[in-house]
Amino acid sequence: MVRIDGSIGEGGGQILRTALSLSMITGIPFHINRIRANRRIPGLRPQHLAAINAARKISKAETQGVYLNSNSIFFSPKSIFSGSYSFNVGTAGSAILVLQTILAPLSMANSASSVSITGGTHVPWSPSYEYLKYTWTPFMHEIGLDFLLSLESAGFYPQGGGKIQAVIRPIRNPKPLDYVQRGKLLTISGFSAVANLDKSIAGRQKLRALNILYDSKLGIDNSKIKIKLNHLPSQFKGTTLFLNAAYENSRGGFFSLGKKGKLAEKVAEEAVNSLLKFHNDGGAVDWYMADQLLLPVSLIKDRSQFSTSKITNHFHTNREVVSFFLPVKIETSKQTNGNTHISVERLD
Repeated sequence: MVRIDGSIGEGGGQILRTALSLSMITGIPFHINRIRANRRIPGLRPQHLAAINAARKISKAETQGVYLNSNSIFFSPKSIFSGSYSFNVGTAGSAILVLQTILAPLSMANSASSVSITGGTHVPWSPSYEYLKYTWTPFMHEIGLDFLLSLESAGFYPQGGGKIQAVIRPIRNPKPLDYVQRGKLLTISGFSAVANLDKSIAGRQKLRALNILYDSKLGIDNSKIKIKLNHLPSQFKGTTLFLNAAYENSRGGFFSLGKKGKLAEKVAEEAVNSLLKFHNDGGAVDWYMADQLLLPVSLIKDRSQFSTSKITNHFHTNREVVSFFLPVKIETSKQTNGNTHISVERLD
């Protein structure tokens, strides 16, 4: 059994989610204490309970300590069972993070599964649905994970109430990733979207984003920068701007969320400034993706490698938790351009 101190690294919920995924995949039980010790409200919150309950259901796991605010749990899976599943976070907690917890395990099942998750789809401190679908998913497909995503309704903070759906099939032809050099910028595409608000707000977000991008001398023709206006189905009000930068050999995704009192122009500026920082720094994958690639590439036998401009606390934490469950060698080295080269290699 793996024993984990939940205060290691950034001391947040990622430790629990990574442990759940790898426990189901490897069959190794774990005990974690001091859950989310470094957060303002430590212990299990509704979205973490949803992730545990989803993992418990698909693996028929034995669990202990699974209740709100618990700071210690035990999890022991039996196997991974495909099927038709429906989960509800019950708050605006991220449905995206729940899906990421169970997607790789369900990819190891013998047959396809369908999953529906209700909760937040556009909330702070987690990937938005557009980032998941248009930036994260292509990387996962290249690794060999085989799934389809759809958004039934958007769920914004603080109400939630969104719903995502996924069809997850068994992994096919798993292969490593090689994203060291990203090549030239080819296009920038994205969505400026509102839910239950005047579409002019989305228009203002788009206009401000385009004006900044046009003035930034990115080395591509303005015709290669396209942002679509979109209206998201939702029970509540919300706005978002998502941008995807496509390079010859890679991609990076960036988004911002609106909230009451926040100008549409500010939403645009946040997303664009993140994209420009990524572009100017020169990493092949964005700093959030570097963290999210660690677990899936650790499942592949051959060596993967990629570069990023910034190593986050989430990355260091994921690196440590992955090593608890898998015989994997994860190395990082600074490049002359200031970026970090990451290699991941299974040792079994």
